[in-house]
Amino acid sequence: MTHLKPLASGIALATTALFSAASQADDQTLDFGVPAWPGITVKTAIAEQLLNPLGYETSTQEIGLQVIYQGIESGDIDAFLGAWLPAQREMFNPRKESGALIDVANNVDGAQMTLAVPEYLYESGIQSFADLDENREQFDGEIYGFGAGSAASEILHNAIDNDTWGLGDWQVVDTSEVGMLSAAKDAISREEPIVWVGWTPHWMNLELPMRYLEDPENLFGENNGESDVLTLLSSDYAEANPNVVTFFEQFTFSAEEQSWMIQAFGQEEQDLADVAEQWINDHPERIEAMLADVTTTDGDPAWPVIEAQLNN
Repeated sequence: MTHLKPLASGIALATTALFSAASQADDQTLDFGVPAWPGITVKTAIAEQLLNPLGYETSTQEIGLQVIYQGIESGDIDAFLGAWLPAQREMFNPRKESGALIDVANNVDGAQMTLAVPEYLYESGIQSFADLDENREQFDGEIYGFGAGSAASEILHNAIDNDTWGLGDWQVVDTSEVGMLSAAKDAISREEPIVWVGWTPHWMNLELPMRYLEDPENLFGENNGESDVLTLLSSDYAEANPNVVTFFEQFTFSAEEQSWMIQAFGQEEQDLADVAEQWINDHPERIEAMLADVTTTDGDPAWPVIEAQLNN
C-alpha cells in the first residue's frame, strides 16, 4: 500500500454554550462542525487530509447537532457532512429557506434510518411498526434511542404523543449510541426482545444480526426511512469558495464504505488520522474523481498534488 503523509486533523471541544472567542471562525479557515458520530468524524478527517495539501486551512469543532446548525446560521461553522434528511428537517428547512446554507450533495448512497430488531424477532413475525404494540409486553414498552435531542428521539416522542402505531403508552430509553448498541448486543447474546433506532451506514450492519422494520406511515421518511446525508456549506463560505464547492459536490461514499470507516474508528478504535489515510491510500481512483476540476489555492490542478503524496 502506498502512503499519504499524515496530516493533523484534531477535533477540538467547544468550551462554551456556543463558541468561545478563540474558536470564532475566520474568513481564511474552513471550519467544520462535527458531532460525536464516527462516520462524520472520519469523513471530515478525509476531507481535511485532501484539502490541507491544496493550501486550505481547516479546523473542527466537536459540538452538538443543534449548535452546528446555529453555527452555520451565525457564520461560525462553514461545513457539516452529516445532515441526515428527512430526520433533521426541522433544523435544516428554516436555514435552507432563509438562505443561510446550501446543500451541496448527498454524500452517502444507500443511507437509511428506522427501527430495527434482531433477525430472530423479525423471523418470528415482528416485521413492521404495526407488530410492536401487539407484542408490547415482550419489549416492556421500550424503544432504545441514542440520545435525547437527537432527530430520531424527536420523531419517536412525536409518535408517542400522537399514539402512532399504538405507541402512546411506550417510552424511549434515550441513552447514548454506545449505550443503545450495548443493550442491543446484550439482548442479542441472550436472544431476548429489543427494538432500537438503527441506521446505515454504521458498523451495526456489519456485526449485528438485525433487520429493519417496515413503516407504511413513513415516520422516519419515505421508503422505510430512506435518507440523504447532505453536505452543508454556509452560503457565505460557498459563495467565496467555489473551488471547495466543486470538491464537495464530488465528495461521496457508499453506505458500505462509510460503515467500514465507522467500524474501524468507532468500534475498533483505530487512530482517526490512520483510518482516513488508509481509505485515501486504498482508493486512488476515487480520490482522483473527487478532485476532478478542483485546484490548489494557487490555481494548480489538485490531483497531481495528492498523487505525489500517495507515491511517497
